[in-house]
Amino acid sequence: MTQTTRHTAETEKQEAKNVFNKKVIIKGAFWFALITVATIAVVFFYNNTGDTVKALSHISYKYIAICFIMLFVDLMLGSWRNHIYIQKLAPGVSHWVSFRANVANMFMGAVTPAHGGAGPAQIFVYTSNGVTFIDSFAVTLLNMGATLIFMPLAGFIAIMLMDTGSVGSMVPAMLKYGFSFFLVFLLAFLLAFWKPLWIGALIKKIANGISAIFPKRKEKLAKWADNSFASISKYQQTCSVIIRKHPFLFPLSLVITTALYMNKYCLQWVLLLGLGVNADLVQVISIQILIQFMIYFAPTPGGSGFAEGFIATLFGRIVPAGLIPIFTLLQRSFLLFFPALVGAYVVLNLLRKQTMKKA
Repeated sequence: MTQTTRHTAETEKQEAKNVFNKKVIIKGAFWFALITVATIAVVFFYNNTGDTVKALSHISYKYIAICFIMLFVDLMLGSWRNHIYIQKLAPGVSHWVSFRANVANMFMGAVTPAHGGAGPAQIFVYTSNGVTFIDSFAVTLLNMGATLIFMPLAGFIAIMLMDTGSVGSMVPAMLKYGFSFFLVFLLAFLLAFWKPLWIGALIKKIANGISAIFPKRKEKLAKWADNSFASISKYQQTCSVIIRKHPFLFPLSLVITTALYMNKYCLQWVLLLGLGVNADLVQVISIQILIQFMIYFAPTPGGSGFAEGFIATLFGRIVPAGLIPIFTLLQRSFLLFFPALVGAYVVLNLLRKQTMKKA
């Protein structure tokens, strides 16, 4: 490893730690909780028909138990999506580490805008357990690629299968927002993988353009451009080696990614059955694909506020008004709150160990 590469890796490790720190977590958790509680309270108030409390006594706990099983499947699929790579790159690392990395990813994704802290949290867990930073980052990057491929395709299918004309003007606007972000990230991912020199040259041009406006920052911008170019080249080479040596892993990751999200979507259909709503499975899946697609890069922690609002709006077409508040709470609990609680336990343990090491 050259001095430049080593310096770049150390810089990126520090960036991961900067996201994965107590102040960021507390601030993100506070805003996530505040926005979520406020939005769910509005949903309860707006949809309270007098039947909401009665609905609680009619919940079928058999279906809720099935949802907990599906939640476990969700966590296992998420961890295996990473571990198929890790067991090849670092054979001594157990699946339990990948499980913890996955739930830490989910927790930090919940308390940071646009899932910004999810990747660094996952990388931090792996590097804390003996996986090299380069390998940890490569695994995160490859699975991000699988998600970037799956989500727009799923979004297109959902739009084709459901009528979006009766859900107001906000939905098309958020769809455009989601598509734009996914398209930009997907193009950046593909170009960084196949044409790293192009991306490197573009970054340097951007740095030169900004330094012309802010000449005092010229040295820092040049350093950032060089580090970014070195990182792209390094991870492109690492990912290429992984794909060349194990050509079936990325297609397998796509299959697991599809199974992972389909399990999430079907879980909501089971929740509706538990509430006594016999909804069409295809419509439920289509609606949830659109919701997840629209909130994935939402500017609030964990998509809070946006998620609850879209659940109430879109599912309000097929769920009675009195059940919408209960369904919204259950849906967010199984898809985010419960996994995030498990992830919070993992993250707090890691932070405690980190503090003890410093002491």
